[in-house]
Amino acid sequence: MNRLRRRLWDPLMVQLRQGLSPERMAWSLALGLGAGVSPLVGSSTGLCILLALAFRLNQVVMQVANYLAYPLQLALLIPFIRLGEKLFGAPRLPLSIEVLSNALRSDAWATLHTFWTSLWHAGVAWLLLAPLGSTLLALGLTPLFQIAARRFPRSSA
Repeated sequence: MNRLRRRLWDPLMVQLRQGLSPERMAWSLALGLGAGVSPLVGSSTGLCILLALAFRLNQVVMQVANYLAYPLQLALLIPFIRLGEKLFGAPRLPLSIEVLSNALRSDAWATLHTFWTSLWHAGVAWLLLAPLGSTLLALGLTPLFQIAARRFPRSSA
C-alpha cells in the first residue's frame, strides 16, 4: 500500500497542488489509461502525446497512466482481438496470453507482422470502446479529485 501511494497517489497530488484542475487530472488519467490499453502495442506513448496536445491535458499524468496500463493492455489484448474477429467476421485465431506474451517479448515486430490483420481488427474494436470507457472513467474520477483538491490545497510558492 505504501508503494502504491508513493508511486501513484503522491505524484498525482503533487500535480493537483501545482494547480492542475481536478477535471484535467481526471481526463488526463482516463485518456492515458484508455490509450494505454490500445491493442496496437507500442503506439500508446505516441498516442498519449497526441491526445495531451490536442486536448491540452497533463503529459506527466497521461504517461504515468499509460505506464500503469501495461498489464491491463496485455490482459485486454485477446478480448480486443476476439471482439475484432466478431466485428469483421474474421476466423478465430488460436491465442493465449502466454503464447502472445512470449512472442511479443522474443520479437515484437515479427509478432505484430504475423498478427497484423487481427491487431487491425482489435484496434477498431478498441476505438469503439475506449472513448466510452475513458469518458465514464473521467466522469467517475472527477469528484474524487475534487475532494482531494479540497483536502490537499494548492501550494503557494
